[in-house]
Amino acid sequence: MPNLSRRTLLRGTAALGLGAAATTGRTQAHAAPGGFPDYAFTRVAFDKSKLRYNPTGELIFPSVRGTVGRISNALGRFYLYYAPHDAPGGLCLAYSNSLGGPYTEYPNNPIISRTWSPHYNVSHVSSPHSLWNDDVNELWLYFHGENTTTRLARSTDGIHFTYDKVVLSTSMLPAGTTEASYARVFRHDLPARNARYVMVFMINTTANRRSIGWGWSPDGRSWTFSQTPLITPQEVGARDVGAPAVASRNGSTYVVYHTDIGSGGSMRITEVGNDFSRRNHLGVFHAPLAGAPDNGRCAAPAFGSDNGVEYMIYEAGARLEGSIAIAKAV
Repeated sequence: MPNLSRRTLLRGTAALGLGAAATTGRTQAHAAPGGFPDYAFTRVAFDKSKLRYNPTGELIFPSVRGTVGRISNALGRFYLYYAPHDAPGGLCLAYSNSLGGPYTEYPNNPIISRTWSPHYNVSHVSSPHSLWNDDVNELWLYFHGENTTTRLARSTDGIHFTYDKVVLSTSMLPAGTTEASYARVFRHDLPARNARYVMVFMINTTANRRSIGWGWSPDGRSWTFSQTPLITPQEVGARDVGAPAVASRNGSTYVVYHTDIGSGGSMRITEVGNDFSRRNHLGVFHAPLAGAPDNGRCAAPAFGSDNGVEYMIYEAGARLEGSIAIAKAV
């Protein structure tokens, strides 16, 4: 089995909200910054060439949530959300009884499309990020469309959604911001800011250099956004950075993100500390396989554990050629 080089992020199932079906077991291998283990590629989540819905031949931004104890009569123990990147996009669902897959396509994808009257009519929707909100016992799905706007939809069954609101737009950020997208939201307490949730996302500007932005919220709906980037590409010697995710381990908090947004690039990791005041850039978090499915590019990880085994589900392959891949800790 090929070694996928390093890195994962996880505080256990509490960080990801995977649910009772997952366990908090840890492997003994600790080879990456912050005590994260290495991962080895195991399979693609599904054969994208056989999907009923895949209008563009490429998929991005996996997000997975456990259903046990949350959703009655669920299709499987785990729901995996993903989307095409290019227009028309469309938020999609697959399901499995194992976090490590394989996953089965939901037959009525997309579950959310680029038109949702009277709320929006855009060229595409993409980058679904799921959060189980224990405060209201709902699955919340954050997504972008257009790239200037991040939206929220809510569901009790993970399939049928009610539109909520715009939670982020370029108008909430400094002048010259052209994109605010690829957002992920995590349950994370920031007492000094009266916040219980954090958001990390990609910012682009008229200078065409992509950075990592962040914000905080008491409820996951109403947000305050930092007017300065959390991480800039210049800080880590990259052309661009994007596709960020938050992870906590061994008493500290980290952001994992993709570098060099185009056809190649690895994941890197920065320790931000539990209050997001630290900037300890730790280098490469996970390097891509040269061959399939990564073909020199890996990005947008989602993490969890199932029966004591830690998994990383990620976007593999060149931009606009991506597949959803699964690796597990070694």
